[in-house]
Amino acid sequence: MTTRQRTLQSSAAAAIIALTAAGSAIGMPAPAQAAAPKVASTWSSLMYRSLTHDQQLAALRTSLSGQQKAVRQWAAEVTVATKAATTAQTRLTAATTAEKNARLRHAAARKALTTAQQTLRTAGKQKPRSKAAVTRATNAVTAATKAVATRKQQYRVYATALSTARTDAATATTRVTTANAKVGAYTTAAARTKQAIAALPTAAALAGQAGSLSRTVVDQVRPTFKLADTTQVYGVTVNRTIAFTVKRMIDDAKADGVQISGGGFRTKERQIELRTINGCPDVWTAPASSCRVPTAIPGRSLHELGLAIDISSGGRTISRSTPAYKWLTVHAKEYGLVNLPSEAWHWSITGG
Repeated sequence: MTTRQRTLQSSAAAAIIALTAAGSAIGMPAPAQAAAPKVASTWSSLMYRSLTHDQQLAALRTSLSGQQKAVRQWAAEVTVATKAATTAQTRLTAATTAEKNARLRHAAARKALTTAQQTLRTAGKQKPRSKAAVTRATNAVTAATKAVATRKQQYRVYATALSTARTDAATATTRVTTANAKVGAYTTAAARTKQAIAALPTAAALAGQAGSLSRTVVDQVRPTFKLADTTQVYGVTVNRTIAFTVKRMIDDAKADGVQISGGGFRTKERQIELRTINGCPDVWTAPASSCRVPTAIPGRSLHELGLAIDISSGGRTISRSTPAYKWLTVHAKEYGLVNLPSEAWHWSITGG
């Protein structure tokens, strides 16, 4: 795995925390405290999804793999549980029959005891009394009493076995029901994850959607812009709308061996100063191209919104021959930034 790939797989949450911390370091409020126009939030969301597309796809595929594995595991459990339930049901049937027979034998023994006791009473009342008959009747009662005790004990054993068999059968049935429910749940989850994967737009498509909104972002940000809408990313002050993408761009360039920095936000007052310094014929009306160094008319520069960056590398403004410029021409669009053709160093969300 390359250094850049490891960077791409870094936690998006960690990146957001880092950006928030950077904003706090210069006294800026967290993103939630500086409400952005809806279209700007949409742009940020699209770019975030674009730049974390690989992680999202990997996470979905990992989830799908886990869900499919769970389906297989629970399907195997259904087979095992069904077999166990069949065995438990067979044992329950046998235990039911055994308990019934034991109960009948116990009842028969009690009936025999009652008969023996009645015979003994009859023998005791006979005139003349037959000692032999009484002895036989007494022995019969003793034997019947022992038989009742034996049958009672046997019945208790079979009754306990039946209770256990019923519990085992119920447990086995519940096990089958649970396993089938799990198969159904994980099958449904896997189907939904497959749908999510199929519906996941490509990173390029998401970045393209964001790009189509860029001019609208500028139009809606400009009327309500305030300093609290900016934050710092590695010392570059930018609009919070593009903070995450700028951080990722700088990180990814570094992973490719290219150092990127630059100047982002500047005030309208500073723009006026630059117009004078750069020799514009008129601060307010002369076109940018008429200045010694192209400089936008105050109030029109995207720097004043923190939506443009003059890129430098190694402490020097980049030119078309520098590695940073060459890297940006290949990759900047991935981060929602476009070059102003007349200025190799100037990159913004609209190219203006």
